[in-house]
Amino acid sequence: MAASVPLSQPVSPALSRPGAGSAWVDVPGVWRGDSLRPVGEALGARVQPSGHPALDAQLPGGGWPRGAMSEVLLAGQGRPEWPLLLPALAGAVARPGQVVLVAPPFDPFVPVLHAAGLPAGRLCWVAPPADGRDAAAAWACEQALRCRDVLAVLAWLPAAHTDMLRRLQLAAAQRGPLLWVFRPESRRLQASPAPLRLWVRPGEEEGALQVHVLKRRGAPLLSPMAVPAHGSALAMALAATSGAKQRHLAAWREGMAARTAPLHLRVRGERPEAGHALDRTAVPAG
Repeated sequence: MAASVPLSQPVSPALSRPGAGSAWVDVPGVWRGDSLRPVGEALGARVQPSGHPALDAQLPGGGWPRGAMSEVLLAGQGRPEWPLLLPALAGAVARPGQVVLVAPPFDPFVPVLHAAGLPAGRLCWVAPPADGRDAAAAWACEQALRCRDVLAVLAWLPAAHTDMLRRLQLAAAQRGPLLWVFRPESRRLQASPAPLRLWVRPGEEEGALQVHVLKRRGAPLLSPMAVPAHGSALAMALAATSGAKQRHLAAWREGMAARTAPLHLRVRGERPEAGHALDRTAVPAG
């Protein structure tokens, strides 16, 4: 008779003790339930700092993960993704590589992005066809993630289904680029393969964003946090753009005022007003 084989092996006492954190060092990708990074991994080892200290304090590893999907759920009004991500992108382009924008809902305003630290020459914009937009955008995103010259991918995929998102997560894990996927806030109750999910809304105070961490590796976060809507670089870029617009508008108004200055017409037979240059008879010269 063959010897019976136990269905489960006993757990090593060293691994089961709460205080034996060092026993997990050789197990890649393992988190303790009360930690925001794998045991034995240095803070910031596989992440890109967000540029927002309050956000970095709550993101696993201290920043946006490389080689993993960060899903950002957006409220309908405003475009909070840019002030949220621009500081991280400005830091990421210190390394070689392109930043790919897949199916953005609006044309990116390149002067402000450049002034905020994201040069126009580092951007690649992909506009999928209207017919089969979601599938085409997801395909373009996957191809970009597999390209060795791509540093980061930002994809607006409002109707992407779970299978598409899972493929993107796997593609990101193969090479390790940054990946952000933007979807509407109505999707926040749906399951997602993204290891990190944030719900971003306008903050109660002007100039702030309210960020809810819906999912992360490690301990849950029950309360939202406030993140500045405009970092220093973005604020300076917006101020410079606003100043240029104001100067252009003032010059335009001055030009229009000069063109539409009222004409002083005199009715025939009316006596000119006293002191006017034409209120006297001309004297012949010489």
